[in-house]
Amino acid sequence: MSSTPGGLPPQTALHTQRATFTEAYAVLPRATMSDITASRLPGWAETRLWVLARPMTGFAETFSQYLMEVQPGGGSDAPEPDPQAQGVLFVTHGAITLTIEGTAHDLTAGGYAYLPPGCAWTLKATEKALFHWIRKAYVPAPGIAPPAPLVTTDQATAPKVMPDTDGAWATTLFTDPADLAHDMAVTIVTLQPGGVIPFEETHVMEHGLFVLEGKAVYRLNRDWVEVEAGDFMWLRAFCPQACYTGGPGPFRYLLYKDINRHMPLGPIV
Repeated sequence: MSSTPGGLPPQTALHTQRATFTEAYAVLPRATMSDITASRLPGWAETRLWVLARPMTGFAETFSQYLMEVQPGGGSDAPEPDPQAQGVLFVTHGAITLTIEGTAHDLTAGGYAYLPPGCAWTLKATEKALFHWIRKAYVPAPGIAPPAPLVTTDQATAPKVMPDTDGAWATTLFTDPADLAHDMAVTIVTLQPGGVIPFEETHVMEHGLFVLEGKAVYRLNRDWVEVEAGDFMWLRAFCPQACYTGGPGPFRYLLYKDINRHMPLGPIV
């Protein structure tokens, strides 16, 4: 898993980094997640976070993504203020106890949870914990009930190898993408050394990509960008994207995308 954020570069450090914000994508290198860029939330004790993505008109509009850091004993008894919001938690460091509708689940690195809208949940860190919290307003579909809560792990979920890749490219699917109850998917993409995404994907889905392990060179719109563990990429709809791995080990990233719904023909209300 990626190194933890925080701290502050020394006065002797060069300011030159890879942070980029364009009309089609943004790259937040791990160095941007310092002490001075951390935020806090009402109702969360012993907690700070880095806001990696938030809905922005004219950019990516469907989701927010937080990188949460919770000290031992910290957490929240009322974490989600929006009854329309669904969420995904993915733990990268430490340990938490997640209680969903009265049932407690102990999660460590690799732990994954889907939290449907209106779900009652609480969270406490049993040791210093770092986890992603991805939030999206649920879009109902006629005749389809929202999904049930789900708790699993990266380790317990077998990756699905992409066709004609000889195992070089695989995706860990925590939920079934054909299940129309879900209007978002959070997966893990794994590329083995030498693996590539060999064409420029160009599609309507918005993306948040947090690099969990390894390094690669990513094609984003018109640019090639080097990324490594701890970096975050934020892609608006139709941003061309491809990559090839650049390290001796696997390249893995946590991926968000919106799925399975009609395109809104006006402002979402």
